[in-house]
Amino acid sequence: MIIFGIPIQALLGQLMLGIVNGAFYAVLSLGLAIIFGVLKIVNFAHGAFFMLGAFTAFLLAQHLDANYWVVLFLAPLLVALVGMVFEWLFLRRLYGLDPIYGLLLTFSLVLVLEGGFRVAFGSSGQPFATPEWLSGTIDLGFMILPTYRGFVIVAALLACFATWYVIERTSLGASLRAATERPELTQAFGINVPRLVTLTYGAGVGLAAFAGVLAAPIFHVNPSMGSSLVITIFAIVVIGGLGSIKGAIITGLGLGVVEGFTRVFYSEFSSTIVFLIMVLVLMLRPAGLFGREEG
Repeated sequence: MIIFGIPIQALLGQLMLGIVNGAFYAVLSLGLAIIFGVLKIVNFAHGAFFMLGAFTAFLLAQHLDANYWVVLFLAPLLVALVGMVFEWLFLRRLYGLDPIYGLLLTFSLVLVLEGGFRVAFGSSGQPFATPEWLSGTIDLGFMILPTYRGFVIVAALLACFATWYVIERTSLGASLRAATERPELTQAFGINVPRLVTLTYGAGVGLAAFAGVLAAPIFHVNPSMGSSLVITIFAIVVIGGLGSIKGAIITGLGLGVVEGFTRVFYSEFSSTIVFLIMVLVLMLRPAGLFGREEG
């Protein structure tokens, strides 16, 4: 069957690949949206934490012979701890100041992390083997889907749903939303707002690291792997609405699919379609598709 001169198998194949990319986009933009929503910090280091998650997984598997399940759980936790220390030592001193200071500080962290890993491991990248139990393929009829990519979609969607549920349906999430809107009043009710903020930053960078672990068997683990994604992720968060959890998830998945289809019809345009959509959204709805208008 042919649609617009393109075989249906090619279209459905790109749809599936778009969903895989969209799963990465959703998890990364979700972590970035959480951090901005609570801290009002433009976390330019988000891509570096994505890279750090992949390298942590690589080091745990290479030197400690840890299995994939241990790596998938432990690497994001370790990166989250690094993020919390960074927030406690540096970022919290910038709250209330112009957001440009936070952007410059997190950009400096990017340079330090990428430079350090480039010196230690080089720029070519390190291979990360796909787990044997996920190394097969699934016959979907219209395409052969690598089992690991299917696992990535499921794992990313579960992480997004779990994060949404905690923030929107639990008392911890209610405290977090209250601390975002009225920190002084929340503190008066006995909630330790600074600690909550630190944990939130750790959770945001932990999501980035989780995406990095998922990406490690698909891409070579290299110091620049986050830099190529972070600008796109910022665009997705802006389109969905700064600080919007639902916007980050839906927009990330949707734009991954749009980008995939664009590769079929006009591949040269696929790297810029996200930014064109961002310009159109900002012209028509500056707060983003799911953001709240000020005032």
